[in-house]
Order: sequence, then C-alpha cells, then structure tokens
Amino acid sequence: MHHDVIDLRRFYYQRALGRVVQRILRDRLCTFWPPGGVTGMTVAGFGFAAPLLRPYLAPARRVIALMPGPQGVMAWPGGAPNHSTLCDETAWPLDTGSVDRMVMLHGLETSDHPAALLAEAWRVLGPGGRMLIMVPNRAGLWAQTDATPFGFGRSYTRRQLDTQTRAAGFVFERGLPALYIPPSDRRFWLKSAQLWERTGSRIASALVAGVLIVELTKQVHAPVGPALHVTVPSPLEVLEGIARPRPRPAGQIRQRAAHGAGEDP
Repeated sequence: MHHDVIDLRRFYYQRALGRVVQRILRDRLCTFWPPGGVTGMTVAGFGFAAPLLRPYLAPARRVIALMPGPQGVMAWPGGAPNHSTLCDETAWPLDTGSVDRMVMLHGLETSDHPAALLAEAWRVLGPGGRMLIMVPNRAGLWAQTDATPFGFGRSYTRRQLDTQTRAAGFVFERGLPALYIPPSDRRFWLKSAQLWERTGSRIASALVAGVLIVELTKQVHAPVGPALHVTVPSPLEVLEGIARPRPRPAGQIRQRAAHGAGEDP
C-alpha cells in the first residue's frame, strides 16, 4: 500500500503532530549527519524525505527529493527552485555512484519490490556512501494505528531490517529508535515531545519507539584470489608476420657456388 503525497503533505505541514514528528526526525538526521559535514556532497532522499532535507540545501552541492510514482510528487522546497522529481521506485534518474548521502523515509515499508529498491539505492551510492533508513517499529504504538503515515505498509523489527539491508550488500554502522510520544494530537503530548525523546534516548529501548533508524554504508571490497596478470606486448611483436632470416645450410651454399661457376659470364 502506497501513501498519497497529498496526505503526506497534509500530515507533515498542516497537522500539529506531523510538524512535531518532522522536527524530531530532522533533529535525529542532523545528529547522524551535521549539515556542515555534507559540504560539497550530493544528498538524496527517497519516499517522502523532503521535510528532513532542508538543512542540507545550503551546504550540499546538490539535493534531490525522489518521490515514487504511486505516491505522487510535489514541488519542494516552497518558494525556491524545485529539487523534487517523480521516479520509478526501482529506476532512479541518477548516475551510478553519484550520491554521497541517502535518506529513505516512507519508502521501504511501502515498496512493492523492497529488494530491488535497496539494489537501486546501492547502485546510486558511491563507494563509502551512507544511507539512513527510517521505518515503522513493529513493537511501537505508531505501527498499530493508521492515523499517521507510520501505520501503513510493512512495519519492521530491528532484526528484519538488518537482515534485509545486509542481503542487499549494505554494512550496518549504527542505529537508534525515535518517536517515543504516543501518536496523539493532544497538546500535553505535543508540548512534552522533546522531553520524551530525551528520556527515550537514555533508555535506548525500541519497545516503545515508533520509528527505527539505521545508518548503513556501501563498502566495495577489493577482489581477492589469484593476482590478475597484465601482459604488455613487445613493440617488435608487430613484425611477427615477417619470417626471421635463417642461415642457409653449408651444402646448399657450395652447390649454388659450383653451379654458378659453370655459367657463361
């Protein structure tokens, strides 16, 4: 089941709970990747990662918000040149190895082909590139209700997420849960959201968190095994088609000389 971009935009930009979620997840992202650390890099987001990418617009060389076709696309950021594009979820309009940092939000859990999606993320990331995936936590409250975008698609346990990303060739670096507040619009929970996040971070328990966040890297290993031999041809090999001169046998030389002596001058 795919999200609708209109519902996602309404949640993150118009609903009070969505604005709180946007701030919490963006702060988590900046904890992993401070904006000053991506200077000159290419940063991309897939799914509906646009609300989290704004801090990177200034320092990054390029910022792209990829939105899958079944979801739909919206212009982003507002009041500035567009950085978003509609794409097939398994065929992105990016060159191989062209991305340094990738953020995936509301992308993996709703994908029809999650393995192919991760393979495409692997393709566009350069060697040593990093990807941050945010998915609903199966043990959390947010996955139990469809009142927010985190109640759609597949929810994950930490082990399931590790297994799927490892099968795609990614290396796990670190992870943490987020969204410890209940999925409620009540003012009490919204006002105390930061307190709950700080408390939950100290507990570091994924049982009550609504979102699992993992950071992965693309590591390209050098080939192992017998060394590859490179043969450099000699410049004289261009003359291999010409037979090398060979000395004539002595008997043939004497016969030729005697025959020549009997001829008329």
